[in-house]
Amino acid sequence: MVAENLSAAIVVENMSKSYPTTDGSIQILDNINFRAEQSESVAIVGVSGSGKSTLLALLAGLDLPTSGSVTIYGTSLSAANEDARAALRNKYIGFVFQQFHLLPNLNALENVALPLELRGDTNANEHALAVLEQVGLTSRIRHFPRQLSGGEQQRVAIARAYCSRPKILFADEPTGNLDSATAARIIDLLFLLNSEYATALILVTHDEKVAARCARRVRLVDRHLEAD
Repeated sequence: MVAENLSAAIVVENMSKSYPTTDGSIQILDNINFRAEQSESVAIVGVSGSGKSTLLALLAGLDLPTSGSVTIYGTSLSAANEDARAALRNKYIGFVFQQFHLLPNLNALENVALPLELRGDTNANEHALAVLEQVGLTSRIRHFPRQLSGGEQQRVAIARAYCSRPKILFADEPTGNLDSATAARIIDLLFLLNSEYATALILVTHDEKVAARCARRVRLVDRHLEAD
């Protein structure tokens, strides 16, 4: 049962992740402990290949730990089956990735409205339009992804993530494919919406300037998560 009144959005205890190979097990993460409060912004930093994206996938329940636990608003992800984890993600979690993952045959409005329609929102287009207006894309709602710049596509992806009012937003290198000026605008937008919606923002980035804007920063070093 999900405890709505818990202050912690995410609690991770003694979590490890390894993958079996023909040459033996490969340890990716070891004894990770982590907690994120509602509305908090946390940057996860570390060198390339340190396991940042793996950690994000575990926090979101897209993968399961080898040992230890991940709890989202009082619900243990390991104790839930895949359908229950999917329902939990649908209710609480939004995603923004380096690759925009927009559906090419849907225009901007349709891309943002689709998750709402799948949830049974009878006013999906109206709600999608309101968030697209917030991200400054009112004039581009009928354009398809191929007709949008990289920054515009990422703004559509952010609107799609925030449209369902998630309590937790995971952003995995959200500016990795953007030029510096566009990246700065996207980061400004993420933090603006983080504040407006009181969403816990968990941001994976290699950019120390971006990480410095978060309330807290943690670093993956040698499979361990350390306070920065």
